[in-house]
Amino acid sequence: MYLYEGRGLLLLTLLAALQIATEGRGTLPLCRPGFSEDVYVAVVPESAEKGQPLFNVKFVNCGRGGLVRFECSNPSDFRIEADGVVYALRPLTLSTLPTVPVVIVASDETNQQQWQTQVRLTPPVGQSQQAQDIQSPPALSQGLQEIWFPSRQTDSSSIGQLKRMKRDWVIPPINVPENSRGEFPQDLVRIRSDNDKNRSLRYSVTGPGADQPPTGIFIIHPISGELSVMKPLDREHISNFHLRAHAVDLNGNQVESPIDIVINVIDMNDNRPEFIHQIWNGSVPEGSKPGTFVMTVTSVDKDDPKTANGMLRYKIGSQNPESPTSNMFTINNKTGDIITVAAGLDREKVPQYTLIIQATDMEGNPMYGLSNTATAVIRVTDINDNPPEFTAEMFFGEVPENRVNVIVANLTVTDKDQPNTLAWKAVYKITGGDPTGRFSVPTDPTTNEGLVTVVKPIDYEISRTYMLTVVAVNEVSLARGIYSPRQSTATVSIRVIDVNESPYFDPNPKLIKLDEGMLAESTLTTFTAQDPDRFMQQSIRYTRLSDPANWLRIDANTGRITTIAVLDRESPYVKDNMYSATFLASDNGVPPASGTGTLQISLLDINDNAPHVYPQETEMCKKPEPNGINITALDGDLNPNAGPFAFELANRPSDVRRNWTITRLSGDYAQLSLKIGFLESGIYEIPIIITDSGNLPMSNTSYLRVKVCQCDHNGDCTDQQHIIAAGLGTGAIIAILLCIIILLILVLLFVVWMKRRDKERQAKQLLIDPEDDVRDNILKYDEEGGGEEDQDYDLSQLQQPDTIEPDTIKPVGIRRMDERPLHPEPQYPIRSAAPHPGDIGDFINEGLKAADNDPTAPPYDSLLVFDYEGSGSTAGSLSSLNSSSSGGDQDYDYLNDWGPRFRKLADMYGGSDD
Repeated sequence: MYLYEGRGLLLLTLLAALQIATEGRGTLPLCRPGFSEDVYVAVVPESAEKGQPLFNVKFVNCGRGGLVRFECSNPSDFRIEADGVVYALRPLTLSTLPTVPVVIVASDETNQQQWQTQVRLTPPVGQSQQAQDIQSPPALSQGLQEIWFPSRQTDSSSIGQLKRMKRDWVIPPINVPENSRGEFPQDLVRIRSDNDKNRSLRYSVTGPGADQPPTGIFIIHPISGELSVMKPLDREHISNFHLRAHAVDLNGNQVESPIDIVINVIDMNDNRPEFIHQIWNGSVPEGSKPGTFVMTVTSVDKDDPKTANGMLRYKIGSQNPESPTSNMFTINNKTGDIITVAAGLDREKVPQYTLIIQATDMEGNPMYGLSNTATAVIRVTDINDNPPEFTAEMFFGEVPENRVNVIVANLTVTDKDQPNTLAWKAVYKITGGDPTGRFSVPTDPTTNEGLVTVVKPIDYEISRTYMLTVVAVNEVSLARGIYSPRQSTATVSIRVIDVNESPYFDPNPKLIKLDEGMLAESTLTTFTAQDPDRFMQQSIRYTRLSDPANWLRIDANTGRITTIAVLDRESPYVKDNMYSATFLASDNGVPPASGTGTLQISLLDINDNAPHVYPQETEMCKKPEPNGINITALDGDLNPNAGPFAFELANRPSDVRRNWTITRLSGDYAQLSLKIGFLESGIYEIPIIITDSGNLPMSNTSYLRVKVCQCDHNGDCTDQQHIIAAGLGTGAIIAILLCIIILLILVLLFVVWMKRRDKERQAKQLLIDPEDDVRDNILKYDEEGGGEEDQDYDLSQLQQPDTIEPDTIKPVGIRRMDERPLHPEPQYPIRSAAPHPGDIGDFINEGLKAADNDPTAPPYDSLLVFDYEGSGSTAGSLSSLNSSSSGGDQDYDYLNDWGPRFRKLADMYGGSDD
């Protein structure tokens, strides 16, 4: 059986013979493990790559499974798998093939049994004499290679013995170029079996590309066995196909064992290199030395990387700009690493380079290879190779004295490095002219200017000008070999402006020590201020700013401080024996300035306070057990003008010493006790004389109020006197006040309600019809008064004549006509507070009767003086006027029926001349 592959690429021939042995007729065949052949002959290609399958040996294991292990005599060249396929472990050529047969050993791991076979490797036809002895294959079709199924032959004389089969062919892969433009279907090989000589067979193939996805790529003629490809293949899609060929009879019975067919797709250079990125970004510091790594560009090719179709080479097509040279960079043609090859990178001159990178396959062959390009952008990064330089050698500024945190001058610099980087940002340092550290030069983060700032007060009287030396550097050090020029140093001249400064007291505060009790108009000290403006002729005046106790006075011109009251250490304004007063010193500058000073007076104690007893009130039971009261003495003075104290009872009243006794317990404490065993309830005032221990002792008689009361078994007062003596607490007083306020509010509401009720009752009592009301009413219809001069009259003349002539003594029995008649007052009925509504009519009638009988009730004959115009009036008297003639005919008698009030009218108009 022979295997041919066209186009001179590969010829592999496997010679196999199968022997079948039997041990006797009629016996069951026995399985004998071992290799199918003692010697194999394998035809290998001219060159084989690593991992490529070369040939196959078959081992009959008789169901031993994986217990058989294979070993090869050339383990460095070949590797054998468990299925008997031998692979190349390294690239092999005809010159490197072993000249001796390859020995393959199979070992049984259970019983340590071994089997051995040999494989002779031969070159293809025309390369060795052995290939010339190989029989040519039968020509079934012109130029088509054939693959024969291994035949199965049985030796009839060895019935009952083990059948020996022909060894299998080792079928090399079939190579098919991709992207074929030939006519399809395109025949590849013919599958044959030697059993088709005496019967008809049907051939078929299975596997991916045939009956499995992707289907329809390979077909086989069922009768002739010709295997064909139906379409162009793409190695980048599928690089190889594994098919299995089958041969069956017309009944579908398997005639031959399936054989494996491997179809490799041969790569063609049909893909250009593709860069991973079309634009590559990199950076390199300026001033870099040649050989500095910049970046790596990468391109991929879909073709087979093991062939020249996928082997890429890189080169730089162009550089822009070509400064300072056109070859500043180079690229490794295999790895794509870009490095510098020339010096002179300067960011300030060329900040960026653009390279066109070309990748070519076929190992860079420009004639046959395919190319593609990409862009590499290389940014030259900045280093500190340019120091900052001042724009001027001298800067000027001025500042008023005593001002801080003010900017005096702005220092400007230039730096050619990249802005807003550490190599561009400037740092300013004062190297001279400021020994006391009164200035600083921070950097403006936006403009990079130096801000000369005053950080400590400057005194014009000490220094009028400052000459500062300032150096500018960057935040990072200069690059190696770069030094600061002279322009990195500048001088700053600052002029100080004199201003009117406030006077100051020295020392401040000023402390003096004095004895308390100093009398008024005593001189204490002189508290003066200094004027720091030595070059200004100014005067200072003093005033008192704070004197809590109003004890001191200061002279406005000299600053002499005197007392205007007695100094008392025990005053509430004295804290810890210290009294503080504040004074103001003002100059007459423009504008005026002032300063304050504090005078602290430490008052030394004198014995000017007499002691007194504490507490001033206490309680005691009628029968005290114990009968002692503990008291203490308090003195506003300090030791030694205070305790220890002497206690004694006063001689008067006489019953004090008879009923009480006092005993000194310590320097400040004493005990008051009863001499008698019983004392009546009440309040007793015990005079106690207490004397202090001063150099001139002071005594004082203090009265201790002792409340004696009836006590319970616990010693607490229980009688009313104790309650009265104890007084009311704050809560009780507040409660009483609230009760009083509520009571007053209730009384006020009751009065308001009563007044409203009286008004309602008066309204109900007006039962007379208004038309029957005969009381005279004055109805004002209009007023035609004169001018303002008519209104100028004496209102006092309108008063009663008796009131405007108080000194006149009237004769007895003589009554003025306008006076009220002198008669005793009639008794009008008194209405009850709450009369019954039915009694209202009776009450009105009684009131009318009393009024009718009252001669003093109006109207009565009187002369009403409205105004006094003096005597001798040119106008006639009103009494001379007579009634109209028409009125005399009227009947006025009905006026008598109206009561006594209208009888006079009836007499005047309707009666006789009487």
